[in-house]
Amino acid sequence: MKIRKQEALDYHSQGKPGKIEVVPTKRHSSQRDLSLAYSPGVAEPCLAIEKNPQDAYKYTAKGNLVAVVSDGTAVLGLGNIGAVASKPVMEGKGLLFKIFADIDVFDIEVDSSSVDEFVNTVKAISPTFGGINLEDIKAPECFEIEKRLKKELPIPVMHDDQHGTAIITSAALINALSICKKKIEKVKIVVNGAGASAISCAQLYVSLGAKKDNILMVDSSGVIQKSRKGLSEHKKQFATSKKASTLKEALKGADVFLGLSVADVVTIAMVKSMARNPIVFACANPDPEITYEDAMSARSDLIFATGRSDHPNQVNNVLGFPFIFRGALDVRATGINEEMKLAAVNAIAELAREPVPEIVNSAYDTKNMTFGPEYIIPKPLDPRLITWVAPAVAKAAIKSKVSQYTITDWAAYKQELIERLGLDNKLIRVITSKAKQNIKRVVFAEADSYKILKAAQIVNDEGIAKPILLGNVEKITAMIKDNNLDLKGIPIIDPRSKAEQKTRHRFGDNFYDKRRRRGLTLYESRKLMQERNYFGASMVDTGAADVLISGLTRKYPDTIRPALQVIGVAEGVRRIAGMYIIITKRGPFFFADTTVTVNPSVQDLVDITILTAETVKQFNLQPRIAMLSYSNFGSAEGEEVEKVRAAVEIMQKQYPGLIIDGEVQANFALNKRLMKEQFPFTELADKSVNTLIFPNLTSGNIAYKLMQEMGGAEAIGPILLGMKKAVHILQMGSSVPEIVNMVTIGVIDAQRKNR
Repeated sequence: MKIRKQEALDYHSQGKPGKIEVVPTKRHSSQRDLSLAYSPGVAEPCLAIEKNPQDAYKYTAKGNLVAVVSDGTAVLGLGNIGAVASKPVMEGKGLLFKIFADIDVFDIEVDSSSVDEFVNTVKAISPTFGGINLEDIKAPECFEIEKRLKKELPIPVMHDDQHGTAIITSAALINALSICKKKIEKVKIVVNGAGASAISCAQLYVSLGAKKDNILMVDSSGVIQKSRKGLSEHKKQFATSKKASTLKEALKGADVFLGLSVADVVTIAMVKSMARNPIVFACANPDPEITYEDAMSARSDLIFATGRSDHPNQVNNVLGFPFIFRGALDVRATGINEEMKLAAVNAIAELAREPVPEIVNSAYDTKNMTFGPEYIIPKPLDPRLITWVAPAVAKAAIKSKVSQYTITDWAAYKQELIERLGLDNKLIRVITSKAKQNIKRVVFAEADSYKILKAAQIVNDEGIAKPILLGNVEKITAMIKDNNLDLKGIPIIDPRSKAEQKTRHRFGDNFYDKRRRRGLTLYESRKLMQERNYFGASMVDTGAADVLISGLTRKYPDTIRPALQVIGVAEGVRRIAGMYIIITKRGPFFFADTTVTVNPSVQDLVDITILTAETVKQFNLQPRIAMLSYSNFGSAEGEEVEKVRAAVEIMQKQYPGLIIDGEVQANFALNKRLMKEQFPFTELADKSVNTLIFPNLTSGNIAYKLMQEMGGAEAIGPILLGMKKAVHILQMGSSVPEIVNMVTIGVIDAQRKNR
């Protein structure tokens, strides 16, 4: 990835300078609010904390606030650039804390060259914080600073440059050794580099079971020998009496190489000289000790990792520090000890051995990542990290008696972590659980697509649905094999094959009975059944399947037409409609009509609203409906306004139990405060609207796409409303998670229609 100088400068300077800001978490719009926030109301929590200092966690942000502190003496890739020049890095660290673990950060740049002065400064400001993250401080001062602060402060302190890399490489080492079938206590390890990070890595490897005698540490002067004069106490612990004096000599027969040094110091020949199934972690940044291409060309039995994101197995500290501090803060730990670090190591290692969710595959534009030589540690964007690492760290803190607060309900704690990052989707969890209670047969009309096959594997593995795949058997079987998918036992049906001729004729005869007065001949009807959408719709129509899923590669009208002709609309339904579920941090919203009716009449709007309300109820939610317009309760006139107003009057008369009103503008519909201030007479004034009915297809279609692309919301749909049986049309190019969501909704739809 090429980053240009001006691009980087623009990123940090445009708009509001820097990368972070302080955002109020309490209301502050009135004088009373301000009096509560500051004087005189603020006196009460101050007095409470004076009596019980632990109440600072209750009444202030202390429990979720970390200081990222640096003197700028060892900034990654830049060296000693000074305190103020290091500020962009510290702001960036704060951003990572927030986006990965919802931890707030103040970055503190200390302009001091004295260990005593630095330590005293941090101690003096420590009451503000729940934890201290030391960053980019050169060795050996960093060892003394961390040691003293850990001893003298009753809150978690960690120098991430030391322990972050140690924790991540330790997790990678555990998994790499497992793949190579080697034991840590027997392997020969070479560490190139003897700075803070390298020494911490070696120390943690020893905690995992590595023997000190089996570790050779190399610095700029060569292998660190016991005979060398003037060694620091930190280097002394890894000094050796073995004969090797150079990196080249040290690497002969070595099982593991860890590089935390400089680029291009390891050659292809050196890698070839290592033991069988070698492990090479070349973590110099930005360029590793040996390039990925050279290392992989050296031998085929190599497991390789770097600090880079453009190759497999990225050693990235963001896999650890946000979640380690999250777990430590949540139990009010008085420190971060060895037990907590090892808990993080094991949690990260274990997560890499779990099946990779499709959201991670999609984020890295890969297919079906699985545990192995090219995937030994999780990816930084894996959303499961917070629920694996933070609880492990918190449990270790409690067990090792450094916590001041005990978590007892770990399931609730994990749910809280999910909600912190907006990862929670209660609606999806509810409908997934509901689908699993009575799984249905889902026929996929476009099974010659990797996305469809992957989604079919997921819904089958998770017990959401029983897939049926339509398409060329040989082609689909080859795709399953090529992509390492597991669809054993899943039926694959080719509607064009000779084996399906009788079924085609049966389906064609049924279709002919329905369409013979529409100009269709029996021959044409049978021939149409070679087309997968007609065949799949006929399977659902005749009970051979329960749900039809199609549309990934075809235009919406071309996909919906066969279903309408073969299956038709439900009894009493005049017009079908399309609905999207928009998943936001505020919860789910239901948008209709977004895909079918271009310019609905008054009666069309009524029908669309009824269909939408019935569907929302399927998800165990009460529909609270706003019928949208550019007018607020008569504030403007026009043909479209009158249409919406008339539909509302009909709905309120015919369905008095339904919470519905309009015509109303979207901003008022979604803002209870505005609604109550301006229109207190409406029933929606005290309700949180969750269902929006748009006056025409243009507005509905534009709205959901804007929410999806600009608002960062997840859009599930289009959900087809009003069909006799469960038919759902995918958006062209839908992702695997979107397909899985549509299958889940289709199963629930089939459950209701079968009843």
